[in-house]
Amino acid sequence: MATTAKTIWQDILENGVRKVVEDLSDAQAIEMTERFGTHNYHPLPVNVVRAKGAYAYDGDGKEYIDCIGCYSAVAHGHLSEFITKSVVEQLDKVTLVSRAMYTSELALFLKGICEFTGMDLACPMNTGAEAVETAIKLARKWAYTVKGVPKDKAEIIVAEDNFHGRTTTIVSFSTEQQYKEFFGPYGPGFKIVPFGDIDAVKAAITPNTCAVLMEPVQAEGGIIFPPPGYMAELRQVCTENNVLLIWDEIQTGFARTGKKFAWMHEDAKPDMMCLGKALGGGIFPVAAVVGLEHVMKVFVPGDHGSTFGGNPVGCVVALAAMAEMEQKDLCANSEKMGNRLLSKLKALPHKCIEDVRGRGLLIGLEVLEGTDTKKLSEAFIKQGLLTKETRNRTFRFAPPLIVDEKLIDQIVERASKALDAVS
Repeated sequence: MATTAKTIWQDILENGVRKVVEDLSDAQAIEMTERFGTHNYHPLPVNVVRAKGAYAYDGDGKEYIDCIGCYSAVAHGHLSEFITKSVVEQLDKVTLVSRAMYTSELALFLKGICEFTGMDLACPMNTGAEAVETAIKLARKWAYTVKGVPKDKAEIIVAEDNFHGRTTTIVSFSTEQQYKEFFGPYGPGFKIVPFGDIDAVKAAITPNTCAVLMEPVQAEGGIIFPPPGYMAELRQVCTENNVLLIWDEIQTGFARTGKKFAWMHEDAKPDMMCLGKALGGGIFPVAAVVGLEHVMKVFVPGDHGSTFGGNPVGCVVALAAMAEMEQKDLCANSEKMGNRLLSKLKALPHKCIEDVRGRGLLIGLEVLEGTDTKKLSEAFIKQGLLTKETRNRTFRFAPPLIVDEKLIDQIVERASKALDAVS
Protein backbone atom coordinates (compact mmCIF):
# COMPACT_ATOMS: atom_id res chain seq x y z
CA MET A 1 0.00 0.00 0.00
CA ALA A 2 1.28 3.49 -0.81
CA THR A 3 2.88 5.20 2.19
CA THR A 4 3.87 8.59 0.80
CA ALA A 5 2.08 11.24 -1.25
CA LYS A 6 4.56 10.71 -4.10
CA THR A 7 3.89 6.98 -4.24
CA ILE A 8 0.11 7.55 -4.20
CA TRP A 9 0.29 9.92 -7.15
CA GLN A 10 2.56 7.60 -9.10
CA ASP A 11 0.21 4.69 -8.41
CA ILE A 12 -2.78 6.71 -9.60
CA LEU A 13 -1.04 7.95 -12.73
CA GLU A 14 0.14 4.45 -13.63
CA ASN A 15 -3.01 2.50 -12.77
CA GLY A 16 -5.86 5.01 -12.63
CA VAL A 17 -7.86 6.14 -9.65
CA ARG A 18 -10.41 3.34 -9.86
CA LYS A 19 -7.79 0.57 -9.68
CA VAL A 20 -6.04 2.16 -6.70
CA VAL A 21 -9.35 2.55 -4.90
CA GLU A 22 -10.37 -1.05 -5.62
CA ASP A 23 -7.07 -2.30 -4.20
CA LEU A 24 -7.98 -0.97 -0.75
CA SER A 25 -9.47 -3.49 1.67
CA ASP A 26 -12.42 -2.45 3.85
CA ALA A 27 -10.15 -2.35 6.90
CA GLN A 28 -7.59 -0.19 5.10
CA ALA A 29 -10.26 2.25 3.91
CA ILE A 30 -11.71 2.61 7.41
CA GLU A 31 -8.26 3.01 9.02
CA MET A 32 -7.15 5.56 6.44
CA THR A 33 -10.33 7.61 6.86
CA GLU A 34 -9.92 7.65 10.64
CA ARG A 35 -6.23 8.52 10.35
CA PHE A 36 -6.42 11.39 7.87
CA GLY A 37 -9.97 12.71 8.24
CA THR A 38 -11.40 15.01 10.89
CA HIS A 39 -13.64 13.07 13.25
CA ASN A 40 -16.80 15.06 12.62
CA TYR A 41 -18.70 11.89 11.67
CA HIS A 42 -19.12 8.54 13.40
CA PRO A 43 -19.90 6.20 10.49
CA LEU A 44 -21.31 2.72 10.72
CA PRO A 45 -18.43 0.20 10.42
CA VAL A 46 -19.37 -0.58 6.82
CA ASN A 47 -17.23 0.32 3.80
CA VAL A 48 -19.45 0.57 0.73
CA VAL A 49 -17.56 -0.24 -2.46
CA ARG A 50 -20.50 -0.45 -4.86
CA ALA A 51 -24.25 0.06 -4.89
CA LYS A 52 -27.18 -0.43 -7.22
CA GLY A 53 -30.85 0.33 -6.72
CA ALA A 54 -31.70 -0.17 -3.06
CA TYR A 55 -28.66 -2.34 -2.34
CA ALA A 56 -25.12 -1.56 -1.20
CA TYR A 57 -22.15 -3.93 -0.89
CA ASP A 58 -18.95 -3.94 1.12
CA GLY A 59 -15.55 -5.19 -0.05
CA ASP A 60 -16.33 -8.73 1.05
CA GLY A 61 -19.46 -8.78 -1.08
CA LYS A 62 -21.91 -8.59 1.83
CA GLU A 63 -25.26 -7.21 0.71
CA TYR A 64 -27.10 -4.47 2.59
CA ILE A 65 -30.49 -2.86 2.00
CA ASP A 66 -29.84 0.87 2.18
CA CYS A 67 -32.46 2.39 4.48
CA ILE A 68 -30.43 5.54 5.06
CA GLY A 69 -30.39 6.48 1.39
CA CYS A 70 -27.93 9.30 2.05
CA TYR A 71 -30.61 10.97 4.19
CA SER A 72 -33.14 10.91 1.34
CA ALA A 73 -30.65 11.99 -1.36
CA VAL A 74 -30.73 8.57 -3.07
CA ALA A 75 -34.46 8.70 -3.76
CA HIS A 76 -34.11 7.20 -7.24
CA GLY A 77 -31.92 4.34 -6.01
CA HIS A 78 -28.19 4.04 -6.51
CA LEU A 79 -27.01 4.60 -10.08
CA SER A 80 -30.28 5.22 -11.86
CA GLU A 81 -29.56 4.26 -15.46
CA PHE A 82 -31.40 7.25 -16.94
CA ILE A 83 -29.74 9.81 -14.66
CA THR A 84 -26.29 8.25 -15.05
CA LYS A 85 -26.63 8.18 -18.84
CA SER A 86 -27.67 11.83 -18.85
CA VAL A 87 -24.55 12.78 -16.88
CA VAL A 88 -22.20 10.75 -19.07
CA GLU A 89 -23.58 12.47 -22.16
CA GLN A 90 -23.08 15.89 -20.55
CA LEU A 91 -19.45 15.13 -19.63
CA ASP A 92 -18.59 15.09 -23.34
CA LYS A 93 -20.03 18.56 -23.85
CA VAL A 94 -19.46 21.15 -21.10
CA THR A 95 -19.23 20.88 -17.32
CA LEU A 96 -18.47 24.24 -15.71
CA VAL A 97 -18.58 27.83 -17.00
CA SER A 98 -19.80 29.80 -13.92
CA ARG A 99 -22.72 32.21 -13.88
CA ALA A 100 -20.65 34.76 -15.78
CA MET A 101 -22.28 33.33 -18.91
CA TYR A 102 -25.60 31.77 -19.89
CA THR A 103 -25.98 28.05 -20.55
CA SER A 104 -28.83 26.14 -22.15
CA GLU A 105 -28.68 23.58 -19.33
CA LEU A 106 -29.33 26.24 -16.68
CA ALA A 107 -32.14 27.76 -18.72
CA LEU A 108 -33.94 24.43 -18.93
CA PHE A 109 -33.29 23.66 -15.26
CA LEU A 110 -34.77 26.96 -14.08
CA LYS A 111 -37.90 26.48 -16.19
CA GLY A 112 -38.18 22.83 -15.19
CA ILE A 113 -37.85 23.29 -11.45
CA CYS A 114 -40.34 26.17 -11.46
CA GLU A 115 -42.86 24.00 -13.31
CA PHE A 116 -42.19 21.01 -11.05
CA THR A 117 -42.65 23.03 -7.85
CA GLY A 118 -45.34 25.47 -9.01
CA MET A 119 -43.11 28.42 -8.11
CA ASP A 120 -42.16 31.53 -10.07
CA LEU A 121 -38.39 31.87 -9.78
CA ALA A 122 -35.44 29.74 -8.69
CA CYS A 123 -31.94 30.40 -7.35
CA PRO A 124 -29.59 27.40 -7.86
CA MET A 125 -27.06 26.36 -5.22
CA ASN A 126 -25.09 23.21 -4.40
CA THR A 127 -26.10 22.03 -0.93
CA GLY A 128 -29.12 22.18 1.33
CA ALA A 129 -27.34 24.41 3.84
CA GLU A 130 -26.56 26.85 1.02
CA ALA A 131 -30.22 26.85 0.09
CA VAL A 132 -31.23 27.73 3.65
CA GLU A 133 -28.64 30.51 3.82
CA THR A 134 -29.96 31.83 0.51
CA ALA A 135 -33.54 31.82 1.79
CA ILE A 136 -32.49 33.72 4.92
CA LYS A 137 -30.83 36.41 2.80
CA LEU A 138 -33.87 36.69 0.53
CA ALA A 139 -36.23 36.95 3.52
CA ARG A 140 -34.15 39.65 5.19
CA LYS A 141 -33.79 41.77 2.06
CA TRP A 142 -37.54 41.42 1.44
CA ALA A 143 -38.15 42.59 5.00
CA TYR A 144 -36.14 45.79 4.50
CA THR A 145 -37.03 46.63 0.90
CA VAL A 146 -40.66 45.49 0.72
CA LYS A 147 -42.19 45.10 4.19
CA GLY A 148 -40.42 48.11 5.68
CA VAL A 149 -38.73 46.50 8.68
CA PRO A 150 -36.06 48.81 10.18
CA LYS A 151 -32.59 47.92 8.92
CA ASP A 152 -30.89 45.04 10.75
CA LYS A 153 -33.99 44.36 12.89
CA ALA A 154 -35.55 41.52 10.87
CA GLU A 155 -36.62 38.44 12.85
CA ILE A 156 -37.15 34.88 11.63
CA ILE A 157 -39.18 32.37 13.66
CA VAL A 158 -37.83 28.81 13.77
CA ALA A 159 -38.73 25.62 15.64
CA GLU A 160 -37.09 23.80 18.52
CA ASP A 161 -35.19 20.65 17.53
CA ASN A 162 -34.79 21.95 14.00
CA PHE A 163 -32.11 20.85 11.59
CA HIS A 164 -31.37 23.13 8.66
CA GLY A 165 -27.63 22.54 8.24
CA ARG A 166 -24.39 23.27 10.02
CA THR A 167 -23.14 26.66 8.85
CA THR A 168 -22.38 29.26 11.52
CA THR A 169 -25.59 31.17 10.77
CA ILE A 170 -27.74 28.06 10.96
CA VAL A 171 -26.25 26.63 14.16
CA SER A 172 -27.01 29.98 15.77
CA PHE A 173 -30.68 28.97 15.95
CA SER A 174 -30.19 25.25 16.63
CA THR A 175 -31.33 23.88 19.98
CA GLU A 176 -29.02 20.85 19.78
CA GLN A 177 -26.16 21.69 22.13
CA GLN A 178 -23.44 19.85 20.24
CA TYR A 179 -24.24 21.69 17.02
CA LYS A 180 -23.61 25.02 18.78
CA GLU A 181 -21.04 24.52 21.52
CA PHE A 182 -17.68 26.21 20.83
CA PHE A 183 -18.89 27.70 17.52
CA GLY A 184 -20.05 31.08 18.85
CA PRO A 185 -20.53 33.98 18.85
CA TYR A 186 -23.95 33.28 17.45
CA GLY A 187 -25.85 35.33 14.94
CA PRO A 188 -28.94 37.23 16.15
CA GLY A 189 -32.31 37.61 14.49
CA PHE A 190 -33.99 34.29 15.27
CA LYS A 191 -36.83 33.38 17.63
CA ILE A 192 -37.27 29.75 18.64
CA VAL A 193 -40.72 28.27 19.36
CA PRO A 194 -41.92 24.71 20.06
CA PHE A 195 -42.50 22.71 16.88
CA GLY A 196 -46.19 22.29 16.07
CA ASP A 197 -47.38 24.99 18.50
CA ILE A 198 -49.36 27.51 16.46
CA ASP A 199 -50.11 29.69 19.49
CA ALA A 200 -46.39 30.02 20.16
CA VAL A 201 -45.85 31.22 16.59
CA LYS A 202 -48.62 33.80 16.94
CA ALA A 203 -47.13 35.07 20.20
CA ALA A 204 -43.65 35.35 18.67
CA ILE A 205 -44.72 37.49 15.71
CA THR A 206 -43.83 41.18 15.92
CA PRO A 207 -43.80 43.99 13.34
CA ASN A 208 -40.17 43.00 12.66
CA THR A 209 -40.98 39.36 11.84
CA CYS A 210 -40.13 38.68 8.22
CA ALA A 211 -40.42 34.89 7.99
CA VAL A 212 -41.23 31.57 9.58
CA LEU A 213 -38.67 28.92 8.58
CA MET A 214 -39.53 25.33 9.43
CA GLU A 215 -39.40 21.73 8.27
CA PRO A 216 -42.83 20.21 7.57
CA VAL A 217 -41.47 17.05 9.23
CA GLN A 218 -38.48 17.09 11.56
CA ALA A 219 -36.48 14.25 10.02
CA GLU A 220 -33.22 14.73 11.95
CA GLY A 221 -35.23 15.54 15.05
CA GLY A 222 -36.51 11.96 15.17
CA ILE A 223 -39.17 11.83 12.41
CA ILE A 224 -41.49 14.21 14.26
CA PHE A 225 -44.78 15.32 12.69
CA PRO A 226 -46.73 18.45 13.63
CA PRO A 227 -50.40 18.15 14.68
CA PRO A 228 -52.93 17.74 11.84
CA GLY A 229 -53.90 21.12 10.42
CA TYR A 230 -50.79 22.86 11.74
CA MET A 231 -49.19 23.51 8.35
CA ALA A 232 -52.35 24.98 6.85
CA GLU A 233 -52.96 27.18 9.90
CA LEU A 234 -49.35 28.36 9.83
CA ARG A 235 -49.85 29.39 6.21
CA GLN A 236 -52.91 31.39 7.22
CA VAL A 237 -51.14 33.06 10.15
CA CYS A 238 -48.23 34.08 7.93
CA THR A 239 -50.56 35.54 5.31
CA GLU A 240 -52.55 37.51 7.89
CA ASN A 241 -49.37 39.01 9.36
CA ASN A 242 -47.50 39.70 6.10
CA VAL A 243 -44.85 37.16 7.06
CA LEU A 244 -43.09 34.84 4.61
CA LEU A 245 -43.58 31.09 5.02
CA ILE A 246 -40.43 29.12 4.17
CA TRP A 247 -40.54 25.34 4.15
CA ASP A 248 -37.26 23.45 4.35
CA GLU A 249 -38.07 20.47 2.10
CA ILE A 250 -34.47 19.37 1.67
CA GLN A 251 -35.15 15.93 3.16
CA THR A 252 -38.93 15.73 2.83
CA GLY A 253 -39.26 16.98 -0.75
CA PHE A 254 -39.41 15.09 -4.04
CA ALA A 255 -41.94 12.38 -3.09
CA ARG A 256 -40.29 11.27 0.15
CA THR A 257 -43.56 11.55 2.11
CA GLY A 258 -45.85 10.37 -0.71
CA LYS A 259 -46.47 13.84 -2.14
CA LYS A 260 -44.18 15.92 -4.32
CA PHE A 261 -43.56 18.03 -1.23
CA ALA A 262 -44.65 17.46 2.35
CA TRP A 263 -46.54 20.76 2.60
CA MET A 264 -48.95 19.36 0.00
CA HIS A 265 -50.52 17.11 2.64
CA GLU A 266 -52.30 20.32 3.67
CA ASP A 267 -53.12 23.67 2.07
CA ALA A 268 -49.80 25.20 3.05
CA LYS A 269 -48.06 26.52 -0.07
CA PRO A 270 -44.97 28.50 0.96
CA ASP A 271 -43.53 31.76 -0.28
CA MET A 272 -40.17 30.04 -0.55
CA MET A 273 -38.95 26.47 -0.41
CA CYS A 274 -35.43 25.12 0.24
CA LEU A 275 -34.56 22.08 -1.87
CA GLY A 276 -31.62 19.70 -2.17
CA LYS A 277 -30.67 16.05 -1.62
CA ALA A 278 -32.95 14.07 -4.00
CA LEU A 279 -32.67 16.90 -6.55
CA GLY A 280 -29.16 15.60 -7.22
CA GLY A 281 -30.44 12.19 -8.35
CA GLY A 282 -28.10 10.36 -5.99
CA ILE A 283 -25.16 11.45 -8.13
CA PHE A 284 -24.27 15.10 -7.69
CA PRO A 285 -24.91 17.87 -5.14
CA VAL A 286 -27.69 20.12 -6.43
CA ALA A 287 -29.80 22.51 -4.37
CA ALA A 288 -32.03 25.49 -4.94
CA VAL A 289 -34.38 27.99 -3.40
CA VAL A 290 -37.64 28.35 -5.30
CA GLY A 291 -40.28 30.89 -4.51
CA LEU A 292 -42.91 33.37 -5.51
CA GLU A 293 -41.90 36.40 -7.52
CA HIS A 294 -42.78 38.95 -4.83
CA VAL A 295 -39.87 37.75 -2.68
CA MET A 296 -37.44 36.17 -5.17
CA LYS A 297 -37.22 39.36 -7.24
CA VAL A 298 -35.45 41.28 -4.46
CA PHE A 299 -32.08 39.81 -5.50
CA VAL A 300 -30.12 41.96 -7.95
CA PRO A 301 -26.73 41.22 -9.56
CA GLY A 302 -24.05 41.09 -6.88
CA ASP A 303 -26.38 40.21 -3.99
CA HIS A 304 -25.64 36.49 -3.98
CA GLY A 305 -23.79 33.83 -5.93
CA SER A 306 -22.06 30.48 -6.14
CA THR A 307 -19.20 29.37 -8.38
CA PHE A 308 -20.66 25.91 -8.92
CA GLY A 309 -24.33 26.76 -8.38
CA GLY A 310 -26.29 26.09 -11.57
CA ASN A 311 -23.39 24.36 -13.32
CA PRO A 312 -24.33 22.41 -16.48
CA VAL A 313 -23.68 18.96 -14.98
CA GLY A 314 -25.78 19.70 -11.90
CA CYS A 315 -28.59 21.11 -14.04
CA VAL A 316 -28.68 17.99 -16.23
CA VAL A 317 -28.67 15.72 -13.18
CA ALA A 318 -31.57 17.62 -11.61
CA LEU A 319 -33.58 17.66 -14.83
CA ALA A 320 -33.11 13.92 -15.26
CA ALA A 321 -34.01 13.33 -11.60
CA MET A 322 -37.26 15.28 -11.86
CA ALA A 323 -38.15 13.69 -15.20
CA GLU A 324 -37.64 10.17 -13.84
CA MET A 325 -39.65 11.02 -10.73
CA GLU A 326 -42.57 12.01 -12.96
CA GLN A 327 -42.18 9.10 -15.38
CA LYS A 328 -42.04 6.46 -12.62
CA ASP A 329 -44.66 8.22 -10.46
CA LEU A 330 -42.47 7.89 -7.39
CA CYS A 331 -45.02 9.84 -5.35
CA ALA A 332 -47.55 7.04 -5.72
CA ASN A 333 -44.97 4.35 -5.04
CA SER A 334 -43.69 6.19 -1.97
CA GLU A 335 -47.20 6.40 -0.56
CA LYS A 336 -48.08 2.77 -1.34
CA MET A 337 -44.81 1.20 -0.21
CA GLY A 338 -44.62 3.55 2.77
CA ASN A 339 -48.04 2.42 3.98
CA ARG A 340 -46.94 -1.19 3.65
CA LEU A 341 -43.67 -0.64 5.52
CA LEU A 342 -45.36 1.41 8.25
CA SER A 343 -48.10 -1.14 8.89
CA LYS A 344 -45.70 -4.10 8.92
CA LEU A 345 -43.25 -2.38 11.28
CA LYS A 346 -46.14 -1.45 13.59
CA ALA A 347 -47.21 -5.10 13.63
CA LEU A 348 -43.85 -6.35 14.90
CA PRO A 349 -44.29 -7.97 18.34
CA HIS A 350 -41.01 -6.80 19.89
CA LYS A 351 -41.54 -5.25 23.33
CA CYS A 352 -38.61 -2.85 22.92
CA ILE A 353 -40.56 -0.83 20.31
CA GLU A 354 -42.11 2.32 21.75
CA ASP A 355 -43.48 3.86 18.55
CA VAL A 356 -43.44 3.62 14.77
CA ARG A 357 -44.41 6.75 12.86
CA GLY A 358 -44.06 7.93 9.31
CA ARG A 359 -45.50 9.21 6.09
CA GLY A 360 -44.55 7.83 2.71
CA LEU A 361 -41.08 6.32 2.88
CA LEU A 362 -39.91 8.48 5.78
CA ILE A 363 -40.44 6.27 8.80
CA GLY A 364 -39.00 6.28 12.29
CA LEU A 365 -38.88 3.28 14.62
CA GLU A 366 -38.43 4.49 18.20
CA VAL A 367 -37.29 2.05 20.87
CA LEU A 368 -37.93 2.27 24.60
CA GLU A 369 -35.59 4.18 26.86
CA GLY A 370 -32.98 1.81 28.22
CA THR A 371 -32.78 -0.21 25.01
CA ASP A 372 -29.18 -0.87 24.00
CA THR A 373 -29.21 1.15 20.77
CA LYS A 374 -25.54 0.41 20.10
CA LYS A 375 -26.26 -3.30 20.19
CA LEU A 376 -29.34 -2.78 18.01
CA SER A 377 -27.33 -0.81 15.47
CA GLU A 378 -24.82 -3.67 15.30
CA ALA A 379 -27.66 -6.15 14.86
CA PHE A 380 -29.10 -4.17 11.95
CA ILE A 381 -25.69 -4.31 10.25
CA LYS A 382 -25.38 -8.03 10.90
CA GLN A 383 -28.77 -8.55 9.25
CA GLY A 384 -27.69 -6.51 6.20
CA LEU A 385 -29.78 -3.42 6.96
CA LEU A 386 -28.27 0.06 6.83
CA THR A 387 -30.09 2.40 9.20
CA LYS A 388 -28.86 4.93 11.71
CA GLU A 389 -30.15 6.31 14.97
CA THR A 390 -31.47 9.87 14.94
CA ARG A 391 -32.41 11.69 18.12
CA ASN A 392 -34.69 10.14 20.74
CA ARG A 393 -33.67 6.49 20.14
CA THR A 394 -35.31 6.56 16.73
CA PHE A 395 -33.97 4.58 13.78
CA ARG A 396 -34.70 5.99 10.35
CA PHE A 397 -36.19 3.88 7.56
CA ALA A 398 -35.89 5.90 4.34
CA PRO A 399 -35.10 3.48 1.50
CA PRO A 400 -35.05 4.57 -2.14
CA LEU A 401 -38.49 5.37 -3.53
CA ILE A 402 -38.16 2.64 -6.17
CA VAL A 403 -38.67 -0.21 -3.67
CA ASP A 404 -41.32 -2.87 -4.33
CA GLU A 405 -43.38 -5.11 -2.05
CA LYS A 406 -40.77 -7.87 -2.01
CA LEU A 407 -38.07 -5.47 -0.86
CA ILE A 408 -40.34 -3.94 1.80
CA ASP A 409 -40.97 -7.40 3.19
CA GLN A 410 -37.22 -8.07 3.23
CA ILE A 411 -36.65 -4.87 5.21
CA VAL A 412 -39.24 -5.88 7.79
CA GLU A 413 -37.87 -9.42 8.05
CA ARG A 414 -34.32 -8.19 8.59
CA ALA A 415 -35.47 -5.53 11.05
CA SER A 416 -37.38 -8.13 13.04
CA LYS A 417 -34.32 -10.39 13.31
CA ALA A 418 -32.22 -7.43 14.45
CA LEU A 419 -34.79 -6.45 17.10
CA ASP A 420 -34.63 -10.00 18.45
CA ALA A 421 -31.12 -9.16 19.68
CA VAL A 422 -32.40 -6.53 22.14
CA SER A 423 -35.89 -7.76 22.95
